[in-house]
Amino acid sequence: MRIRTRSTTAKTVAITGGARGIGYRTAEELIRRGHRVAIGDIDEARVKQAADELGITVVTRLDVTDPDSFKQFLDMVETELGPLDVLVNNAGVMPTSRTHEEDDDVTRRQVEINLLGVIFGTKFALQRMLPRRSGHIINTASLAGELAVPGLATYCGTKFAVIGFTESARQEYRKSGVHLSTVRPTFTNTELVAGTSGAKGLRNAEPEEIARATANLIENPRPFVRVTRVAGGVVAATKFVPRRLASGLGAALGADSVFLEDVDTAARQAYLDRVRKS
Repeated sequence: MRIRTRSTTAKTVAITGGARGIGYRTAEELIRRGHRVAIGDIDEARVKQAADELGITVVTRLDVTDPDSFKQFLDMVETELGPLDVLVNNAGVMPTSRTHEEDDDVTRRQVEINLLGVIFGTKFALQRMLPRRSGHIINTASLAGELAVPGLATYCGTKFAVIGFTESARQEYRKSGVHLSTVRPTFTNTELVAGTSGAKGLRNAEPEEIARATANLIENPRPFVRVTRVAGGVVAATKFVPRRLASGLGAALGADSVFLEDVDTAARQAYLDRVRKS
């Protein structure tokens, strides 16, 4: 399927984790808006299928934890599409577990993919963008990078770190002409939340909503955006109330159980198996 585009200032955009979910929908939205898009993903078969569906010609297997793989991806993008204008560091994984029961290899993969991959991508993109004094790096974080969630301790840790890293780098390069931003989604209806029911009274986001937020950031850069507006408002409000009250609100929303007692492990198994193999 080739998506029709509309008139816009076309940019060269590289997206990690583009085979499915938020990455796929972001590529779809950016193509619709007239941008030149390349995608990479650790799942080579699926990312090539996604590229065929989207009409993308610049596609490759990408391991964001391997510096050489990441550099080769960006080299390919610039050779085929021109200087890199935007990097969307989207690749991420979200296993659920009690902290003391989490497999060591699963812990390591979360840190490597969710955090180290973002750091590598940001560094390599900066090296290309700074001499031109233009560019935009968008790192996909999470509202779980602002609010602690039981059952996701390592995941939350990586997303807190992504926000801290991006904010620090943004300050460092604020006069360089290069923008750095984070997208902070609530739990989104992709494989990452398979087998979970979400917070009580708050709907999950759809990946198309995150895609639109990312596309809007490219067109109107700012430090971060929270999605959805309601979930983002709740998270922002917890910063201004006593900790006990914030914890009570989290419990009322089901945060204490949604990723622990209320998980359908069978429904998550295929996703967890893929995380371990990635």
